[in-house]
Amino acid sequence: MSESYVIIGDGIAGGSAAKTLREESPDADIAVLTDEGEPLYNRILIKEYAKGKIPMEDPLFLHDEEWYEERDIDLELNTHVTHIDTDAHVVRTHEGDDYEYDKLLVATGGTPTQLPVDNSDAEGVHHFWTFQDARGIADHSSESATGIVVGAGLLGIDFAAVCGARGIDAKYLMRGDCWWRYALSEDGGEIIHEALRDMGVEPVFQSGVDHFVTDDDGVVTGAVDPNGVEYEGDFVGVAIGLNFNTEFLRGSGIETDDGIVVDEYMATNVEDVYSAGDITKFYDVILEEHAQNGSWDSAKKQGAIAAKNMANGHEAEEFRHVSSYSISHFKDLPFVSFGHPTLGDDDAERKYSDTEWRRLTFKNGKLIGGVLIGDLKLQSTFKRIIREERDLSGQEEVLLEEDFDPEMLDAPAQEQ
Repeated sequence: MSESYVIIGDGIAGGSAAKTLREESPDADIAVLTDEGEPLYNRILIKEYAKGKIPMEDPLFLHDEEWYEERDIDLELNTHVTHIDTDAHVVRTHEGDDYEYDKLLVATGGTPTQLPVDNSDAEGVHHFWTFQDARGIADHSSESATGIVVGAGLLGIDFAAVCGARGIDAKYLMRGDCWWRYALSEDGGEIIHEALRDMGVEPVFQSGVDHFVTDDDGVVTGAVDPNGVEYEGDFVGVAIGLNFNTEFLRGSGIETDDGIVVDEYMATNVEDVYSAGDITKFYDVILEEHAQNGSWDSAKKQGAIAAKNMANGHEAEEFRHVSSYSISHFKDLPFVSFGHPTLGDDDAERKYSDTEWRRLTFKNGKLIGGVLIGDLKLQSTFKRIIREERDLSGQEEVLLEEDFDPEMLDAPAQEQ
């Protein structure tokens, strides 16, 4: 009898898994369950749609419904999973339908976190995760004059870019003194701050939101920060993180720890259950500890690896990957982070000009991540060094040379 596979979630992790499973198991029964109302789309490019740079929706879809039909994959849209019985190998949906599985993949991602302040659910306060979110943001931002952005990280800056592209006079409220302060120093942060100002978005440091202000109809009109300063904003974007969608796992026995815990093969602690994408807390074989990563390329790779292991045996292939995340919102100012730039026990950085900066992060003498602003040509070189797990103790500063070449490093010690 053919195997039965169920995938919960149709983001890039679930979509990649469905594609790989069909390639690995031509005769298997495959069902994809998603609570969204449309099939797989490019979550990266919906930012450009929200900015008004991509006027049509069609180019954003990676799989249409015919794609699933052609591959004999059962796609169930608008389907919310309520329970998993891992003993009986059954997934139950909100309509009471049961899907039996031999192997199960959970790739449900997360839901944007709402600020725990008054009026955070007011009309005009937006979160940015789904295509439906992007549609609402595009419509509202196109007719807004003033804006407020909350969330000084990789997702929050997308809202800043929307404001800049739409000509919205916006304030970017940050709790600290630097955008993405966990990965950037003052030198690197100031390059980003100037780029924000150039697009019409003003960073406001040591700020945040105490509460939102609304009119008599419950529509947001501004925000008051913890210092008592009020800022006008008829468009508000909040991006302070994700709450991972794990409620339906209660009673399943699947281990969770701010996400679903998996090994390097994307397998959970429960037999025949795998997980991939943002929701996973995976064992990083390079870092040698569990970690999380929300990048598109990481989720896509995890989905494919999980599918190969589901089809061919638990340890068919391990997930060994150095991810990257790029920002292209700023004219003539490329930005990329790679690996784990916010972890580690040491770092080294250098500013080369008003628009070029490099920061590298190390753990136990090995490179594990970094951030490049302005000049990205060494990205592949640094990612290769991470994969090599090379001991760089005492040579960290060499990697900051503007014309760095791996030949500048000492030869690795030969194993005895």
